[in-house]
Amino acid sequence: MTDFPSFVHIAEVGPREGFQFEPPHIVTADKIRLINALSETGVPEIECASFVNPKVVPQMADVVQIAEGITKRQGVTYGCMWLNAKGFLQARDSGLTTPALTSGSASDTFLQRNNNRTPEEQIKGQRDLRALYSENGLGSGPIYLFTAFGCNYEGEIPVEKALQRCAELVQVCEEAGTPPANITLCDTIGAADPMQVRALVSAVREKWDYPVALHLHDTRGLGIANVMAGLELGVARFDASVGGLGGCPFAGHKSAAGNVATEEVALLCDRLGIATGIDIPALIEAARLAEEIVRHPLTSKLAHAGTFNRHP
Repeated sequence: MTDFPSFVHIAEVGPREGFQFEPPHIVTADKIRLINALSETGVPEIECASFVNPKVVPQMADVVQIAEGITKRQGVTYGCMWLNAKGFLQARDSGLTTPALTSGSASDTFLQRNNNRTPEEQIKGQRDLRALYSENGLGSGPIYLFTAFGCNYEGEIPVEKALQRCAELVQVCEEAGTPPANITLCDTIGAADPMQVRALVSAVREKWDYPVALHLHDTRGLGIANVMAGLELGVARFDASVGGLGGCPFAGHKSAAGNVATEEVALLCDRLGIATGIDIPALIEAARLAEEIVRHPLTSKLAHAGTFNRHP
């Protein structure tokens, strides 16, 4: 019997993950305009930007201006991402929320391409970051395991390999006395299918009692099916991107797509009787705004079709 959660937390990652995949022509004011529009939709969390090297990711060169320019709404968490100590310290000073993020990759090749590190160097860097978090008064935070299901460089990632890399990250958190708040399994390049989602989520739960979250991309059209597989297992936290905005600049595939569309995940939950607190029509309008800003069609079917009105 399916055990759906009663409430699902949908974290909006479009302004960060989406805009970093677009050409660096989008003006800061438009990025702020989208974040402010998303603030009015009921999404509980918005990932606004990344504190990364602007020479590598020029789309995020205006991260400080974004942090200073958004209008924060009570009840919404405005977060960000980073890859190293320098990025964390910049994020800390920005006024955006800085969870104690611990991250790694199930694919060693992707890790080298994305972070320029070996697995051993990554774990050392994460231990150093964890110590820095503690110095700054941060407790437990999420683990993000990138390419948990597959990689365009290495192919399908076996469950055992994903568990091994996940165990290394869990150890970093546990040995610091700050067990992970959740383990987020990332289908970074859109390789997963529902069977793989069920297998890895189940394997992680068998090994640890920490909540599991999913970060799913829709490169091959199975994104919403993978969400459904997660919901059937009771997963209650998903990352999603308004309109399906985004991709992955380090995926090694020109067709790498964005995350599952936030409005479509919210609609699926609504049809299943699962609460999200999200105003779906308002979110559709935000998706249309995102499409206007990037000046090309986005992948969300719901943003184009609109909600379904039943007639007598």
